[in-house]
Amino acid sequence: MNSESAPNSGATLVIGLGASGKAIARQLRLEGCEVVAVDDSPDEGAIATAEELGIVLVERPGVAELARVARNAAEVVVSPGIPFHHPIFSVSGIATPVSEVEMAWRRATAPIIAITGTNGKTTVATLVTRMLQCSGIRAEVGGNIGVPLTEVVAAASAEVIVAEVSSFQLALCEGFKPRVGVWLNAGEDHLDWHPDLGHYVRSKARIWQNQDACDVAVANAEDEMVMLSASKTKGRLVTFGLEDGDFRLSAEGLLSPDGGLIIALSEIRRAMNFEISNALAACAASLAAGASIDGCRRALAGFNGLPHRVELVRDVGGVRYIDDSKATTPAAVLAAVRAFNSVVLIAGGRNKGLSMAELADGVGHLRGVVAIGEAASEIEKVFKGLIPVVTAGSMAAAVEVAASMAVAGDVVLLSPACASFDWYASYADRGEDFKRAVHALRSPVGTAANLEGE
Repeated sequence: MNSESAPNSGATLVIGLGASGKAIARQLRLEGCEVVAVDDSPDEGAIATAEELGIVLVERPGVAELARVARNAAEVVVSPGIPFHHPIFSVSGIATPVSEVEMAWRRATAPIIAITGTNGKTTVATLVTRMLQCSGIRAEVGGNIGVPLTEVVAAASAEVIVAEVSSFQLALCEGFKPRVGVWLNAGEDHLDWHPDLGHYVRSKARIWQNQDACDVAVANAEDEMVMLSASKTKGRLVTFGLEDGDFRLSAEGLLSPDGGLIIALSEIRRAMNFEISNALAACAASLAAGASIDGCRRALAGFNGLPHRVELVRDVGGVRYIDDSKATTPAAVLAAVRAFNSVVLIAGGRNKGLSMAELADGVGHLRGVVAIGEAASEIEKVFKGLIPVVTAGSMAAAVEVAASMAVAGDVVLLSPACASFDWYASYADRGEDFKRAVHALRSPVGTAANLEGE
């Protein structure tokens, strides 16, 4: 359909008919609402969904056409992939645009645990869900993790809903009020979407803006920017940190606010500093939502991490190859690099508007760097004159170069500091290509890798 069929006033306008847009459009149609969708580059799935639901799909509208459609709508819902510089945000006289997360929250009957942060959101959301489930609580996860929050809410099968929420989604929330709101950390990210760092931080802070004394705000005690916002929350503040916080680390293991041991360090399979921080945050959120100490312990003891997040792929000749494709900011890269003594780093991709200069702070842990993708020249500039840096034109070539630079005991780490969309459809596709290249390497005769049958 096209915009020649003018929508009635009272329709909801959905900007972007991707996964989130489809989910909210479907839910609104189930509720009997009229829906109009706008998509600047609709794929076959978007067109098919519009036809299936019987909604008007306005394809690639000009500014005047977009304004006319928007002014005729009672509500405007913006998908998370729509950048802040999109014309919809400049149209006057329209309903305040909101996110799919806001629309889902309005319909939720179960309490929501919302998790945001520059790094670690998916891991913590996964851990919280498992901790609740191990405590006998029906918990389901959605949001930025891959399943639209609307779908989880509509299923109405969860006692507690865990939501991974991005800055994009939070920026367009008005009344969103999670029972437990977790802010893991703050650093530069997505400055290709947000107009500036201040807007990014203010968007993150919206996770707490509507909370009251009945709600819980979980904050990183060791992140100054997070704690500055936390000081303004009206929710009950609970903190976590490796050395400082209500939930903290001791020589024995992870401690609760009363000093009780949640789990011994020896029981945790993933025990790098940033992973311990994630675990402490997950414990704080889960216990606030009704989980048991035993449920938290069992979930942590059985957790092997997630794909493409500091994931060991293979040991070849005493060199470990690790896939950290999910690391799309310099801060995330530094967290991984500092976990190892000697690293050959593969970095680059499509820059999200961030400065790569921070990466130089990890040079003491680096043997060399292989720069890839659109940002290769930026990566090369950061390390030139400090350590060896080589540019590669493909992932296979990057792995071969990194292998030639590494010696036994080193780690070859794919940790790009950039988005994947120059060469790949997603960070997962990038990680899988890295794995293929690693598995194509020939193991030296007599190495541990050969002895293990690789």
